[in-house]
Amino acid sequence: MIRPACAVLALTAVLLSGCSGPDRTSDAPEKGLDDPAKKRIAMQLVSSAENSTLDWKDQYSYIEDIGDGRGYTAGIIGFCSGTSDLLSVVERYAEARPGNPLERFLPALREVDGTDSHAGLGTPFTRAWATAAKDGRFRAAQDAELDETYFDPAVARAKDDGLSALGQFVYYDAYVMHGAGDTEGTVGFRTIRRQALESADTPADGGDEEEFLDAFLDARVAAIRKEPSHTDTSRVETEQRVFVREGRLQLETPLRWKVYGESYRIDGDER
Repeated sequence: MIRPACAVLALTAVLLSGCSGPDRTSDAPEKGLDDPAKKRIAMQLVSSAENSTLDWKDQYSYIEDIGDGRGYTAGIIGFCSGTSDLLSVVERYAEARPGNPLERFLPALREVDGTDSHAGLGTPFTRAWATAAKDGRFRAAQDAELDETYFDPAVARAKDDGLSALGQFVYYDAYVMHGAGDTEGTVGFRTIRRQALESADTPADGGDEEEFLDAFLDARVAAIRKEPSHTDTSRVETEQRVFVREGRLQLETPLRWKVYGESYRIDGDER
């Protein structure tokens, strides 16, 4: 048992070190990932893995083929020409601004959907994408696709499972990387969640959140290792697993993590 004098010294050391855990004394209500400040943190976390930067707002113009078998990867969360979501972004943009520079590529995008082909796209398409990113309507199309396909369903499912902001982010990031359902050669979110439920209950069913999140992350690591293009598990092990072990269920800052060997930190609810 620590004597009172030692306890004071220990507390002083923690305060001076700046390495204390999250503050559990606040009476402020818990916030979900759909809170604007929490969502900004989530976007930074995803961007650190998808684009190796916390500046997620600068990624609307990003586009390249990263060799993962999904064609072009582009935009703020890595929409892919081979997985329908990039096509959906361009369709949304065409509806908002008919005759835009990307609209002429819609037939080619429909042809290559489900493949890694660049047929009918190439440099003219990537240049048009970068140019379109200067248009607020194109950025809004990316935002809408992100919310409708990834963010909103992930957060809704996590809330139904009784998960905190951290758990909601864990679900969201899994949606972004794996998609909702299984596809050839990949394991999707629904399967990952089902496998986690074989080992632990959700908080909504009376389970411990940290235990459930560890089970979910275990299932996700197994899913990543089944994909030849996604063998690095640091997105889980040196980021999300760290937050779970630190008990940062509300994504309390400061957050410190590593992804793909790079170190990052968020000291506050930065914009």
